[in-house]
Amino acid sequence: MAPAASDTLITFGRLGIVVTLLAWLAYLTVTIVSQFVNRGFQGMQFTSETLGYVVIVSFLTLSSLLYLLARQGALYRTRAHRRVPRAVIDEAFAENLPTMTALVPSYREEVATVRKTLLSAALQEYPFLRVVLLLDDPPRPAPGPHADSLAAARGLGAEITAWLSEPRERFAAALERFEKSDRGDPPTAGEVRELAGQFAWAARWLDARADEEVIADHVDQFFADQVLRAPARDFAATALALHSAAEESAAIEDSRMLQLYRRLAWTFRAEVTWFERKLYASLSHEANKAMNLNSYIGLMGRSFEPRNTPEGLILAPSANSGSIVIPDADYLLTLDADSVLLPEYCLRLVHLMMQPENQRLAVAQTPYSAFPGSTTRMERLAGATTDLQHIVHQGMSYHAATFWVGANAVIRKRALDDIVEVEHSGGREIRRYVQDRTVIEDTESSLDLAIHGWWLLNYPERLSYSATPPDFGSLSIQRRRWANGGLLILPKLWRNARERARRGEHGSVAQTLLRVNYMASTCWSSVGLLFLLAYPFNSKLLSPLVVLAALPYFLAMASDLHRCGYKRTDVLRIYGFNLILLPVNLAGVAKSLQQAVTGKKIPFARTPKVRNRTATPLLFAISPFLIIGYSIITVVRDYHAHNWGNAAFAAVNALGATYAVLAFMGGRNVLVDIAFGVQERLYVTDAPKAEVQVVRRRRVAPEAPAATWQEVLYRGAPATASGEYHDGEGAFKILAVPPTAPAAHNRRASDRHGLDSLRRDRRSTDRARRSTDRDRVV
Repeated sequence: MAPAASDTLITFGRLGIVVTLLAWLAYLTVTIVSQFVNRGFQGMQFTSETLGYVVIVSFLTLSSLLYLLARQGALYRTRAHRRVPRAVIDEAFAENLPTMTALVPSYREEVATVRKTLLSAALQEYPFLRVVLLLDDPPRPAPGPHADSLAAARGLGAEITAWLSEPRERFAAALERFEKSDRGDPPTAGEVRELAGQFAWAARWLDARADEEVIADHVDQFFADQVLRAPARDFAATALALHSAAEESAAIEDSRMLQLYRRLAWTFRAEVTWFERKLYASLSHEANKAMNLNSYIGLMGRSFEPRNTPEGLILAPSANSGSIVIPDADYLLTLDADSVLLPEYCLRLVHLMMQPENQRLAVAQTPYSAFPGSTTRMERLAGATTDLQHIVHQGMSYHAATFWVGANAVIRKRALDDIVEVEHSGGREIRRYVQDRTVIEDTESSLDLAIHGWWLLNYPERLSYSATPPDFGSLSIQRRRWANGGLLILPKLWRNARERARRGEHGSVAQTLLRVNYMASTCWSSVGLLFLLAYPFNSKLLSPLVVLAALPYFLAMASDLHRCGYKRTDVLRIYGFNLILLPVNLAGVAKSLQQAVTGKKIPFARTPKVRNRTATPLLFAISPFLIIGYSIITVVRDYHAHNWGNAAFAAVNALGATYAVLAFMGGRNVLVDIAFGVQERLYVTDAPKAEVQVVRRRRVAPEAPAATWQEVLYRGAPATASGEYHDGEGAFKILAVPPTAPAAHNRRASDRHGLDSLRRDRRSTDRARRSTDRDRVV
């Protein structure tokens, strides 16, 4: 839990909002009065520069102001939040036992990483939990590392089930004994001591498993400490409390004893399995996380029978007798394969969603935090920006502007059924619960839920952690995907406003601005910063008021970094970090515009999660040097022109980008990436080209292969089917249907032939006429 914000912190937060607004208004007033009213019209170029500069400064100030506004909401929530006691949660689950299915989509992840994720989900203290690993790898890879990794991932379910077998069987038997015992009298001290012994055994077992973990990095250390040893400490404290109660002969109710026995049994009895959609031709094979989730969610609550067809293996719906039964669930937990949950994540979020006032709450989540203790500067600073985003998301919930963050969330299944879109392709039903139109599927689905009258909430605790990219190459892939899609989703915000007005609901201005900023600020901030870097604006437009408007933003960010365990000076490093990320964000925005123009989906680029370094793409490796070089040129030019404000701004950018390249990208690494990128574009394979027969002026349609009997019975008789059938009563021939398209082709060919003959006749006539003219001249 975040510590409650002090009065001083909240007061300075309010003061920062006021200073930002007043400084911006003062700059607009001073600029308009001094440049247009007092001096009059100074030319079209200056007027255009002034308007452009004011617009850029206004949008950047708006982003800063909204950060302060969201941060202030997060501070208020830290003071209002009260943690629900564990006994209250146990009592609520004593009468209501909702089911949950945890879905972990994975594509060629490291097996050790996936194992930690599955274990953190399986060790949730939840009554009925089913954990499903959704493997999206090619199902039949060639022998090699990918095949070995896939085989190991398929075996994780059985491995974890065997890992949990001893405590699962022990505590299931203990719970059964307690439930079958005669409960007429209050529990005796001996029964309380027996329960204390069960908790002590669970604590020792978890501690032993933590000692067996291989610690290779800070993520492994966090998993051992927070997923294994933390519940062990909790169980040990419970055992000590029960032992003390027995020593004092204190009365503990039967219902509370039952709850504690259930807690032990629930912790270790999760079902862990796996599913591969690409094994079945009847499911979508689109390469993105959304359709991986949709394929499984669409099967839930139904029974199927695998059936071989010429198209491949399909899942044929069956009434209730199918060999594959996908259980339905009241709630879904979506969890990225590189994320880790703390033990009470599911229990606390579902308890929140079970409250009567939250019946229309569709998604509850804790925006993920970065794993603490990273060893590289790159990963540490990327983690700092992630932890700052956690604060922003908590503040957005204060203003009812929550967006689903796809790394982890508890989702009400009924809400997904409300927004599902069903389409049919090739006779197969395809259900879309999570939109895959853009690569930020969670953002668009958040608006779909809001349009249908559901709402979302960020739980004000840190209960989930996720890996941050350890190098600039993998980070550039992740951040480019994040910057892509927001502009395409923006129109749904207006549709949401219309639906809210139709239902008689009215959102605040802060809610609308925060949502617009979340989806579009990457675009306007990147474009605005690019103009400030590249265009030599008139020095008359610079003012200390611009610096004053931005100062509260940087001071607040420095304070937030300090509260999250980082250094205050990291705010300067983040500025340089954002400079070298500028081309990455612009590339993501360009991809959004490309999809808007062409209408074609942008491929989902998964963030590489490997222990080795990912090479930075050539464009993103070169562009920081272009920023540094142009900034140095600007410093020299403005120094000679005595344009001190622009020179100082360019010098700060040059120093910040240079530090970021050396500290986060690494001088040697970036040179290697540039050389690799150039070589990749110059390298030509030595494989000989396949011979291709070129037919001019005539298109020859490829001959269709003869249909097998399986295809005829499955698809029906093709138009080209031919053959001869014999039976006891005689024989008859199967004749192919006469083609119509070739006839049109032949007709066009005949027309071309006639035109060619006419052209040849005309050329012969022209040659004869010219010859006659020459004869006359002679």
